[in-house]
Amino acid sequence: MSKYKLSWFLKMMLVLGLAFLYIPLVILIIYSFNESKLVTVWGGFSTKWYGALANNSTILEAAWLSLRIAVVSSLAAVTLGTLAGYALARIKRFRGSTLFAGMVSAPMVMPDVITGLSMLLLIIQVQMFLQSSELLSWLYFDRGFFTIFLGHTTLCMAYITVIIRSRLVELDQSLEEAAMDLGARPLKIFFVITLPLIAPAIASGFLLGITLSLDDLVITSFLSGPGSSTLPQVIFSKIKLGLDPQMNVLATIMITIVGTLVIAINYYMMRQATKREREAAEAYRQEKLALENVGR
Repeated sequence: MSKYKLSWFLKMMLVLGLAFLYIPLVILIIYSFNESKLVTVWGGFSTKWYGALANNSTILEAAWLSLRIAVVSSLAAVTLGTLAGYALARIKRFRGSTLFAGMVSAPMVMPDVITGLSMLLLIIQVQMFLQSSELLSWLYFDRGFFTIFLGHTTLCMAYITVIIRSRLVELDQSLEEAAMDLGARPLKIFFVITLPLIAPAIASGFLLGITLSLDDLVITSFLSGPGSSTLPQVIFSKIKLGLDPQMNVLATIMITIVGTLVIAINYYMMRQATKREREAAEAYRQEKLALENVGR
């Protein structure tokens, strides 16, 4: 009886938790088709705010800038995070390994204000050095796309490193050891065996990196310059002046795109996992038949 009550309680908590997360999103999507300019008052069905957003160059430019930074910084973070996670998981003991692990994980636990301020001070020092150097003055850069890219790459790499390291730690190393016994070089083992096995973790890290980059406001505020306002900065500045129905439209479009990508990638990963299970079962069956034939 107590077990039945516990199961009913857990189900109710699950439903309430999902409702708390997704009902606001549903309401936001519904009010993106609101006729009224007041976002909290329903004035009838209309798509005029979608047209208004399509003609809003400020928001569109900010969204395009945020998307470019998110994709580029996530790709760089995935590359660096995969290498760092592989080093921490496979090369467990090397000089400075503890310091390296702590430095890689520091951006996750460090407040964004401290991270953004420290990066800003570093960039200012580098800019002053480049301005004063005659030989390196051509390397001078203003705060904008490049500086935001550096900040987001640093932030995303920490999370992706943890994901890749966790996947490598739980990965069975017998396949890598068998390939090594057969004479395969470490680089070939990594690209042919290890990389396909951790591909789902890499895809998850890439999506997480895009989400973190698109969502970041604090670090971006420190690293951005004139003419390089990202989408979170534009939304935050507009919210301070009052709620705008175009924000509902923008959020609806982002929810649709992100939801579609997540569902598509999860579907692909599930199909790949099912395919690997079938191939493993078929290989086991073939091996069993071969052993039975030898026994006869």
